[in-house]
Amino acid sequence: MNRQQFQLITRLLKQYQSYWRQDPFTQVISGQVAWRGDNPELLTWLQALSRDAISTYKNNPPLFASKISDWLPDAELLSTITVPHRPFSESAAKLPRGLDSGIPGRKLQQISSLSDVCLSDHHGTQWLEWCAGKGYLGRLLSSQSQQLVTSFEFQSTLCESGQSEADKLSLPMTFVQGDAFSDEAGHVFSHHQHAVALHACGDLHVTLIKHAVRGKLPAVTLSPCCYHLIHDTHYQPMSNEGHEAGLTLSKQELRIPLQETVTGGERVKRHREQEMTFRLGFDALCSETGLSPAYIPIPSIKKSQLADGFEAFCLWAATKKQLILPIVDYGHYEGVGMKRYWEMEALSLVQGAFRRPLELWLALDKALYLQQQGYTTDVFTFCDPAITPRNLVVHAVRT
Repeated sequence: MNRQQFQLITRLLKQYQSYWRQDPFTQVISGQVAWRGDNPELLTWLQALSRDAISTYKNNPPLFASKISDWLPDAELLSTITVPHRPFSESAAKLPRGLDSGIPGRKLQQISSLSDVCLSDHHGTQWLEWCAGKGYLGRLLSSQSQQLVTSFEFQSTLCESGQSEADKLSLPMTFVQGDAFSDEAGHVFSHHQHAVALHACGDLHVTLIKHAVRGKLPAVTLSPCCYHLIHDTHYQPMSNEGHEAGLTLSKQELRIPLQETVTGGERVKRHREQEMTFRLGFDALCSETGLSPAYIPIPSIKKSQLADGFEAFCLWAATKKQLILPIVDYGHYEGVGMKRYWEMEALSLVQGAFRRPLELWLALDKALYLQQQGYTTDVFTFCDPAITPRNLVVHAVRT
């Protein structure tokens, strides 16, 4: 099934690449929509959507994919690209006293769900926790299995903190400080281990897979994240099918799966809307008053500063970029920024329809590579997206 799904996603991504490659923010700033000439009717429909309709579609990409099939004939196939879900065992949530010490609530839900997956199909007599942080995941695995956990982590302070906590709980955990990209990292792998990683970023999860294959580990369970954090300028496919696909992905395009913010809550959404409105309004001000013919990148701003209002934001941004602002109607440009924000949100619906398929393509590429190296693989979700939208798991067992 992995291969057929990968081929379908490849076809759709290549067929409609002009619809998802261009960033919606850039489209609004430049006024250039890559597919405008090919599909003016779709653009007209998007521009007429109400804010409520945009929000509804944004929260339901499959619904939007089925709707735009009126203009993109094969787009309805996007809604057929689904991922199986591994149900969470309630018994796994009953942790021994003190085991959840220092673990934030949502993180606890994530590691509880992933540890449940690992324990339900465990192979080997030890664990390797890759990019371990303070060893939260390893803490659950060692407690439930009573097997040795080697927790490999780059930051020495996290190793010290994790080891101290593990010792307090009398858990069989050993922290090893090291650089995942160094030659020495291979020394922590052994053919007794089931390797696990929660949200290992970019080349970190790629490196884990390569070491696991080289060391012939009995099993690997990983949840990938931050696909753009790679050393190369473009994504390097791992599987034969990935190489044959001919799908080139830049670092910017690898950020697309990360655009989903379902865990942020209403407060985070309001801050994002306000900040993007201010940035788009400031750009319009600079462009129309001749301060800059091109977009001016503005540094990050503290969310608390947004409460000072649009004019204060413009004055702050002008100071940062050493600009002298003319006397203008700030209310007008804030309104322009709000209009452009909703134009951006409407355009982002199109890219959003391809967000999950693109992320699944990246996960399936790893799964197919592991298959080629002698593993039985599976790709599924380990928790609800409300807990984390990065909920894909690649699970591989050596045959």
